[in-house]
Amino acid sequence: MALVDVLNRKAEKVSQAELPDTIFSIPVKSNVLHEVVTMQLANKRAGSASVKHRSDVKGSGRKLFRQKGTGRARRGNAKSPLLRGGGSVFGPDPKSYSYKVPKKVKRLAIKMALSSKLKADNLVVLDELDLERIKTRDFLEVMDALNTQNALIITEKTNEHLVLSARNVPGIKVLKVEGMNVYDILKHKNVVLLESSLKSIEGRLVG
Repeated sequence: MALVDVLNRKAEKVSQAELPDTIFSIPVKSNVLHEVVTMQLANKRAGSASVKHRSDVKGSGRKLFRQKGTGRARRGNAKSPLLRGGGSVFGPDPKSYSYKVPKKVKRLAIKMALSSKLKADNLVVLDELDLERIKTRDFLEVMDALNTQNALIITEKTNEHLVLSARNVPGIKVLKVEGMNVYDILKHKNVVLLESSLKSIEGRLVG
């Protein structure tokens, strides 16, 4: 098991924590990370792009002029795709881009993402981060002490004071263990784990 320093809010070492090799020492495979991140981004797509086809356009169904004798090309009604204001032929319709990858692959990708942060020395373990009040300034003091600007903070349970104090800080995101995902781990330069969340992470990824 890897030993990491547990810091307090002043970035002082208070103890050490053991990180299981089954989560934080996994060989990183870029193809697995790519597969899961692509799936997450695809699932975020709204898929709401849409156009009006010939049957959707409002208008008369009257034939514009007689079939023969005018010297012009034969023409149906005003909803023809060839006319201005007519329907679209091959435009997009609403669709879902979402798909799934196996749960084992998703768990493996999260392990790889956490392992990459530990290997790059971009993983910090804090003993606690309970703010006494909702104050962005108090939160920024902690981040400045840790010398961390772009970070994903993972907590065991909902911490309202922490969430509300950090929500307006650019580059900072707070997630519970249940919401931990590959995209957010890789998107942020640093990962800050609260010591209380380590057991929950192990239970989710190993159990």
